[in-house]
Amino acid sequence: MTFNILPLSAALGAEVIGVDFAKAVSEETLKEIKKAFLKYHLICIRGQPLSPKQFFQFASSFGTPFSETTRDQWVDGIPEISKLISTYKSEQDKPADPKHNRRSGWHTDHSFKEVPPKATILHSHEIPSKAGHTRFCNTQKAYEELSISDKNKLQELKTVHSYDTIRAPARAVPRTEEEIAETPDVIHPLIRTHDETGKKALYFNSNRTDRIVGYERKESDALLDYIHEHMTQPKYRYDHKWMIGDIVIWDNRCLIHSVNVDYPIGESRVHLRTLLKGKKPSNN
Repeated sequence: MTFNILPLSAALGAEVIGVDFAKAVSEETLKEIKKAFLKYHLICIRGQPLSPKQFFQFASSFGTPFSETTRDQWVDGIPEISKLISTYKSEQDKPADPKHNRRSGWHTDHSFKEVPPKATILHSHEIPSKAGHTRFCNTQKAYEELSISDKNKLQELKTVHSYDTIRAPARAVPRTEEEIAETPDVIHPLIRTHDETGKKALYFNSNRTDRIVGYERKESDALLDYIHEHMTQPKYRYDHKWMIGDIVIWDNRCLIHSVNVDYPIGESRVHLRTLLKGKKPSNN
């Protein structure tokens, strides 16, 4: 099979052209795409909408999908596949300030878990006529361009990740008692070493990172705010404008993302999502 892998931006991302995942794909082709994923941190594959079962089969080619925390998002009896409906059905659904929509906060998926997913795979089924794109920042590049003194200061720090934090301007999806028991606070390194490439990246989630271990709240907030401002600079960023059928795979170990939530009321925005099992974050 002849196909091309073309960069999407200087910061991150590549597009795979000429591969039809509705059909069987060779191991050699998969190997090249996985190699590109580690190089570019994000891969976009254009295609047609897949059923939840087809999407699960696709995702399994890249790793081991795991179940979503919130059970009401499970689709077609497949707990590893969730249906994310982010449509604004009325004016009350769309906050006047985008910051009050949780998806607009810069985050890395499920860092509240002791073993967060290494990657997220999002598949678009319905998209609005404008806005609604997903923005990404490269936290590996952001780390690499820190000063030596900053790197030394941050290297051994650890942070508390919570299902929700007072630092986030919008509240998380409510949990059942069972789900609360499954999601206690966890501690992760602030500088994470990628378990496949060995490269370091900032590991911070504005929706989940609550505080730095051993720091007073004021001191912790100041340093986390500094890190957030540094890692979200435009030079580290790529904005993905969705097309129906897109499958985007991104690396949660070295990317953060947010959503442009300023899309029209009443226009459908629907994706399928799965998360791939990873390893416990480490700075070694």
